[in-house]
Order: sequence, then structure tokens, then C-alpha cells
Amino acid sequence: MSLSQANETVPLESSKSAMSWGSIFGGAFAAVGTTLILLLLGSGVGLTMVSPWSGESSSAAAVGVTAAIWLVVVQWLSSALGGYLTGRLRTKWVAAHTDEVFFRDTAHGFISWAVATVFVVGFLTSSLTSLAGAGANAAGAAATVGGAAGTAVGSSSLSKTDLSTSYFTDALLRPERVAANASRDDGAASAEVSRILLNDAAKGEVPDGDKAYIASIVAARTGLSEADARARVDTVLKQIDDAKVAAQAAADKARKAAATTALIGSISLLIGAFISSAAAAFGGRQRDEKEDIFLMDRGPLA
Repeated sequence: MSLSQANETVPLESSKSAMSWGSIFGGAFAAVGTTLILLLLGSGVGLTMVSPWSGESSSAAAVGVTAAIWLVVVQWLSSALGGYLTGRLRTKWVAAHTDEVFFRDTAHGFISWAVATVFVVGFLTSSLTSLAGAGANAAGAAATVGGAAGTAVGSSSLSKTDLSTSYFTDALLRPERVAANASRDDGAASAEVSRILLNDAAKGEVPDGDKAYIASIVAARTGLSEADARARVDTVLKQIDDAKVAAQAAADKARKAAATTALIGSISLLIGAFISSAAAAFGGRQRDEKEDIFLMDRGPLA
């Protein structure tokens, strides 16, 4: 037989795909099922750490750290199981080099991990969407009830900023002797002080002129001396600054927590992908070794 005839007889490329989708989906579904079971187990354990009774719950930091560690453990365990099953369930590649078999196994483990991750993310997204819809409906019902109650008492809806400013304004105009000043109408003065505070809050500072003017209003409305009124103004403005700093600190803390969660989550996913690939390679090697031992025990066919 000539070389050209041999090339025509022996195919240079196999017509069968190297992808074993059955084992990939099998390992992925096993990983998804394991993830859901472990998440439910973690939820049950986590609920034992919180309690409505004072002094019987773990701290928020402890609960958060425990939940983060458990999510990482869930990711790694499910990835290992899914990758191992993917390697063990695939068929043996007969005409493939050892290095090629190792590459295919690791690729199968990675793809199985990716499929499982997509399924879990889709499940969590749908669950969060349902929870968000239920929360929106509850908020709408609460808003309807709140609007009816507000109409009944003759009050208008206020934003959080307006409510905070109204509180500080009331603190400024609080009478020294309530009985003697109960009949006075402080509505116009309260509105004016509120506008001053809002304008100065937008600028980030309260000019001395505004402070002196507010102190004169406080002195006239509360019966305090000019010095005591100015001291009250300085105290309330300090409270406003402290509230602003506390809000900024809370926002910065939330930003850092979100950044840390994103970094830890991405690193955990990368490690999960590596674990799944390594487990698939290990499972595939075990599968090939056991089949070779079985064939050797059977001996040559008659």
C-alpha cells in the first residue's frame, strides 16, 4: 500500500467531538444540587445565631463573617464534587495522548463549573427578583396606608432631608417655658430657619451672619438670652455636622464592605474553577486507571 493510499484510508481527524456533554451536565447538576443543599443547611444554622430577644443574638459582624466563610466553603465543596463526577463519568479517549487527556479533563471540569455557576446565579437572581417584587408590593401597600393616615391628620409627605431639618428646627425653637409660649405661632419662623439650614447645607457651611440671625430668632421665640440662643444654635449646628459625618462614614463603610465582598467573591470563584478542573483531572485519571486494571485482569480475549 502506498503512502497516499494510507493517508486516504486513515483519517487525520476524528469525527467524534472531544466534548462529553453528558458528563459535563451531570457534574454541573450535581454541583448545583450540592450548592442548594448546603445553602439551606447554612441558612438553618444561621437562623440559630439570631434572636429577637435582647442579648441572645450573635453580633452582626460575627453573622456576616460566618456567612461569608460558609459561602466560600459551599463554592469549593460543590466545585470539587461536580468536577470529580465530570471526570469519572466521561468515556475514555483511546487515541489521545496523556497530555491531551489531562487537558480535556481539566477543560471539562472548568466547563462543568461554569454551567453550574450560571445555573446558581440564575436561581439566586430569580429568587432575589421575587423577593424584591414582594417587597415593592408591601412598600406600595404601606405607602397607601401611610398616605391615607397622613391625609387623615392633615400632614403632607416629607423627604428624609425635610424631616431631619424639621427636627433640628424644632430643637432651635423649643420654648424655654412652654406654658407661657404655647399660643405663639412659630410656623413662619420655622419655615424661614428651615430654608436657611437647607441653603447652608447645600453650600457646606453656615456663615456667621446666618448664625447671628438664627440666634436672634431663637432668642425672640424661646425667651433665651442672646448668648444662650447663640450657644443653642452652635450646639444644633454641631449635631447637624455630626449627623452628616456619620452618614458619610456609613456610606464609606458600605462601599468598603461591597468592595471586599466583590474581591472575596471573585477570588472564591477562581479557586472554585481551579478546584473543579483539578477534581475532573483526578477523576478522569482514576477512571482510566481502573479501566486499564479491569482490562488487564480480564486478559486477552479468546
